[in-house]
Amino acid sequence: MALIENETGAQRTLGYVLDVSRGDGRARCMLTVTEAHANRHGVLHGGIAALLLDNAMGATGSLTVDDTGRTPFLTISLATSFVGPAHVGQRLTATGQVAGGGKSLLFIEARLEADDGALIATATGVFKRVPREKMDRGGDA
Repeated sequence: MALIENETGAQRTLGYVLDVSRGDGRARCMLTVTEAHANRHGVLHGGIAALLLDNAMGATGSLTVDDTGRTPFLTISLATSFVGPAHVGQRLTATGQVAGGGKSLLFIEARLEADDGALIATATGVFKRVPREKMDRGGDA
C-alpha cells in the first residue's frame, strides 16, 4: 500500500494518511478520531470532516495525471453535507471519485465513512491542477 504520511504540517498535526495505491483512480484519506479531533459535543469536528474529504478529492485529482498522487490540485469550490456523527475511536475513510471535467477543471465527489459502513459526510468539489510554472518556482498557487 503506497501511503502519503507526514508530508504536510496538517498531516503531522492531525494524523491523517492518504492512500493512493489501490489502482482504481480513487484516493483515500484515513483518520482514527481522537479527542483532539472532537468538537464541544464530543464528536468529529465538521471542519476536520471537510478536510478529509477535500484531501481525498485533491489526491484523486492528482491520480488522473500522476500515479504517485502528489501532483498538486487546487480546490476551487467545496460543498459538504454532514450526515451523521463520528465518535472518538472510530476509523474513518474519505474516498474520492472523479465525476467529470475537462482540460482545466475536474469535478470530484467523495464520501466519508466509518469502518462499520456508517456514512458521516459527503462532498463535491471543483479542482484545478496547479500550473507547472507555479510548481517549478515553488510559489504560492
